Amino acid sequence: MEATQKKNKYEIDMCNGTIMDKLISFALPLMVSSILQLLFNAVDIIVVGRFTGSQALAAVGSTTALINMFVNLFIGVSLGANVLSARFYAAGKEREMSETVHTAMTFALISGIVMVFVGLFCTRGALELMDTPADVIDQAALYMKIYFCSMPFFMLYNYGAAVLRAVGDTKRPLLFLIISGAINAVLNLFLVIAFSMGVAGVAIATVISQVISGVLVLWCLFTTDSCYRLQISKLGIKGEYLLQIFQVGVPAGIQSVVINFSNVLLQSSVNSFGSIAMAGYTAANNIFGFLFVSVNSITQACMSFTSQNYGAGKKKRMDRVLIDCMILSVIVAVTLGGSANLFGPQLLHIYTTDADVIACGTEILLYTTLTYFLCGIMDLIPGALRGMGHSAVPMILSIIGTVGTRIFWIYEVFPTHRSLMVLFLSYPASWLATILLQAVCFYFVRKKVHSTMPQEEPL
Repeated sequence: MEATQKKNKYEIDMCNGTIMDKLISFALPLMVSSILQLLFNAVDIIVVGRFTGSQALAAVGSTTALINMFVNLFIGVSLGANVLSARFYAAGKEREMSETVHTAMTFALISGIVMVFVGLFCTRGALELMDTPADVIDQAALYMKIYFCSMPFFMLYNYGAAVLRAVGDTKRPLLFLIISGAINAVLNLFLVIAFSMGVAGVAIATVISQVISGVLVLWCLFTTDSCYRLQISKLGIKGEYLLQIFQVGVPAGIQSVVINFSNVLLQSSVNSFGSIAMAGYTAANNIFGFLFVSVNSITQACMSFTSQNYGAGKKKRMDRVLIDCMILSVIVAVTLGGSANLFGPQLLHIYTTDADVIACGTEILLYTTLTYFLCGIMDLIPGALRGMGHSAVPMILSIIGTVGTRIFWIYEVFPTHRSLMVLFLSYPASWLATILLQAVCFYFVRKKVHSTMPQEEPL
């Protein structure tokens, strides 16, 4: 069967024509949507910090690493759905594409329901294990319990968006986030300021906005006339496709969970400095998140473009995709990282007026933003490997390089040189270690993959 071609104005033909402009067309809406999502999340932190106090700010911020550790296994599996969908779509395998979509969305719903129970019954104990201070833990636990009630819709949105990205559609998820995020911002102001609901108001606003974004993505999938159309009667799990999704997605999810576990250890180390440092880290980490989602959008583009071209048998184009993505990633990371470092105090002042909190946040930004281009390169190599269907080895190497370095740093280096500077220098150290390992892995996997692919015509 011929490869499926672009069917509507939202899709991008990843297998033909120039690459860089299409990468930008794909990554830019994804980048903007991720930044908007963070901006709307920042409204949570800003409203809490400004109108409820530094303890509430610390409470909301201290949950970030823990929430990510709980949910990122399932979010990682959505990467498998993205890779498999892109491969089948490019190869013109419409039946396989349809069954992949229905399997992925069914799994998303089930995993979302599971996460509701995890959030309700496990959050308090997990926060205690993180040594969350007594003056913060009650509000943090309340926030997480409410937040996790949105998990079914959160998962449906992420898996639905993964399917749309597989065919090159990053514009409609952007529109959906604008709608749901605007509602989230308005509800934050209404519930926290008008009704003085504090962290509970912020959590409720987040739940409502995630329900809206999930419903909008479902509407998009239900109404399309393409092979990825979602039909209730076809929902169910096909073991053959779930296994293929898991082969790519589970290693990616485990990698993300373990890396976020190292972030939980880092959060615990920050907690040892008290609520001022926790609040400073919360604000700085929110700014840091803008860097992450910006370079991650390019990683997502790399994975989708690589997967489609792998499905179409275009190995030279796969190489060009990675090179162009690296160029884009370095440009974006250096520009945004330098700006965050230069204007750090002004940006932090948006979150809080506490001078001590701003000082802590500024120090943290100094050691993480200027070197962030290393993180972009580190993530691109596994992204390309996942696009080729190889996810297990990159997972192992990321755990050894990133997590291993951070654990060594936290337990060996940090205790003898207790300072925020020493603690956060673990970031660039872990990125460098992982890049070296991933580069060696990529060389051998690329050689193996190219040897099994048929000869192709020049680009």
